[in-house]
Amino acid sequence: MTLNYNKTITDVFSESCQQYPDSTAFSCMGQKLSFRELDQQCEKFAAYLQQHTSLQPGDRIAVQLPNILQYPVVVFGAFRAGLIVVNTNPLYTAHELKHQLQDSGAKALVVLANIAGNAASVIQETSVEQVIVTELADLHPPVKRILLNFAVKYIKKMVPQFSFPNQVSLRDALNKTTKPWHPVELTPGDVAVLQYTGGTTGVAKGAMLTHRNLVANMLQVNEHMKKVLRRNQEVFIAPLPLYHIYAFTIHCMCAFSLGSHNILIPNPRDIKSFIATLRAHQFTWLVGLNTLFNALLRNPDFEKVDFSQLRCTSSGGMALTAETARHWVQVTHSPVHEGYGLTETSPVVAINPPGGIQQGTVGLPMPETDCKVIDEDGNTLANGEAGELCIRGPQVMKGYWQRPEATAEVVDAEGWFQSGDIAVIQEDGYIRIVDRKKDMINVSGFKVFPNEVEDVLAGHPDIIEAAVVGVSDSDGSETVKAFIVTKNKSLTVAQVREYAKTKLTPYKVPHLVEFRTELPKSNVGKVLRRELKD
Repeated sequence: MTLNYNKTITDVFSESCQQYPDSTAFSCMGQKLSFRELDQQCEKFAAYLQQHTSLQPGDRIAVQLPNILQYPVVVFGAFRAGLIVVNTNPLYTAHELKHQLQDSGAKALVVLANIAGNAASVIQETSVEQVIVTELADLHPPVKRILLNFAVKYIKKMVPQFSFPNQVSLRDALNKTTKPWHPVELTPGDVAVLQYTGGTTGVAKGAMLTHRNLVANMLQVNEHMKKVLRRNQEVFIAPLPLYHIYAFTIHCMCAFSLGSHNILIPNPRDIKSFIATLRAHQFTWLVGLNTLFNALLRNPDFEKVDFSQLRCTSSGGMALTAETARHWVQVTHSPVHEGYGLTETSPVVAINPPGGIQQGTVGLPMPETDCKVIDEDGNTLANGEAGELCIRGPQVMKGYWQRPEATAEVVDAEGWFQSGDIAVIQEDGYIRIVDRKKDMINVSGFKVFPNEVEDVLAGHPDIIEAAVVGVSDSDGSETVKAFIVTKNKSLTVAQVREYAKTKLTPYKVPHLVEFRTELPKSNVGKVLRRELKD
């Protein structure tokens, strides 16, 4: 079928609010927001931006919030005012935040009080003119709001001292104007989001994702997964941060467009509270990634959760190991639909479809998405051969913000985006991601892909997590090194290597093994190999 991408995010938002007014759109910490209530709050925020700030359509607004109810209010309100949202990680250091604010030219910042200290220390070195501060429970009923915010600030002492030159509270902003907002004329080709890449290949760059890009990816996912997506019936668990494009597209676009209920998890690292939330709801979808699944599976209380209504578990962001997939199905009776995407593709490129899961692959490409693999000279390779994966489709970004040269390096004249990932396209069309091109290890001319070694090590009964990197040798080659988190403190390097030898050719077996209590991870839980290598 042909999908209609000629809509804006505000069109999708308004349609859903009109179609499902009394249904719950988002809930967090026991507080619910219906589609109608969200619509009203977004109108208030859009009106404030239009009437009480100097912001004009096309200006950038940075949003530095975790998964709380304020996030959808602020983001959809900003879209209605014609602004470009700059999704900003609450865990950023002051240095990282300053770069993103300076690079994007953001004129406004919405920030949670708990993390406002870093922003306050650099704000005068940026072009931010207006700072809007919110406290954790600002959208809860009065008594609960006052009690929760008091406890966070004065009992738990989780709010640092900070001050901004031009500061207003979100509650004041929402109540400041009595005039209605003025609809802004947007086109599908307008930039909606500046989504910054992790910067692992240099300075972090802002991927320009248009309204068309994000609406297209929403429609692609909904069509691809339609057998397990029911209108106005699904209950999504949202532990991954909405400021990450994977969670944003799934929860704020796909689920929202179908009238689904999204249960926001502010701190998924608090596994005890996370599981308590799971036990309190009859949920039908759970979106996560390998490290999060492992953390849940290691907690004995997880098996007490009622999984009877769980229709789909979605995995992305990093490779899903065979052992994690097996253990997840054993406990939840829900197979994991592993997918693949990138910031630059809004993000979803492929997913294992319902009724057709092939473990070890990332599934089939989205509708109206072309994929190919190329060699180092740019020649297209046959199915079954490993090469760099290239993607072409309506979800591919407009380009990198103010970086035409960097854009030209990854998107050619025909619209093919070079992913930097090594993949194999099977004869049946399923895609298998071998590894990141830049993470490949060269052992005396032999290629070793960390994902393969990590998957083998994860199968060891005493190993909780494993990460593999290449370490330079004196002869210019590389040696395979494994970082291991184990539940058996008596496990030895020799035992790890002996286990690996039973499943890997000799040059792939880790020569060096280092035990760690934990592995460094990104904000979404992806293991940071670069940090281990450095």
